[in-house]
Amino acid sequence: MPTIPTPDGAEIFYKDWGMGSPVVFSHGWPLNADAWDNQLMFMASNGFRAVAHDRRGHHRSSRRGTATTWTTTPTTWRR
Repeated sequence: MPTIPTPDGAEIFYKDWGMGSPVVFSHGWPLNADAWDNQLMFMASNGFRAVAHDRRGHHRSSRRGTATTWTTTPTTWRR
């Protein structure tokens, strides 16, 4: 299983298909790299290098560090 280590120790899973100019696919929540399989196959079959990853904490990628939260309250945003 191909992974890339991050500075904080997480392992990020990725798929790397084909050869040529790279096209990178990034999924949204709650999916993973498998959501792009049809597009990866198409791009790899047409002369491109297709790369997709599982975002941190999704499917085959690990999660490290503190959890992050999202809020719409401007007073809690970083400055």
